[in-house]
Amino acid sequence: MSDETPLAGDLLVRIGAIMFLVGAAATLATVAPLFLGTEPLPSVFYWVCMLMGLGFLIAAAGVIRSAAAQRRRAAAASPPSAPSAT
Repeated sequence: MSDETPLAGDLLVRIGAIMFLVGAAATLATVAPLFLGTEPLPSVFYWVCMLMGLGFLIAAAGVIRSAAAQRRRAAAASPPSAPSAT
């Protein structure tokens, strides 16, 4: 197990990755009958395919949230700049 503390968007990235993989598997399962010459799958599989795009968006939101939190931490850690003397 990692000693690192989880960042703000880590959970979103993990959930998005899982949703993306489920959607990718559904996409492969949906396209396979076209090449195998078998009956197409029920329309539910076509809806599950949309999890791939939704998972990508959720993971991207997690990356943006994590980057914003890291930027806030870096700004808080750096000393404020002194006003320039004119």
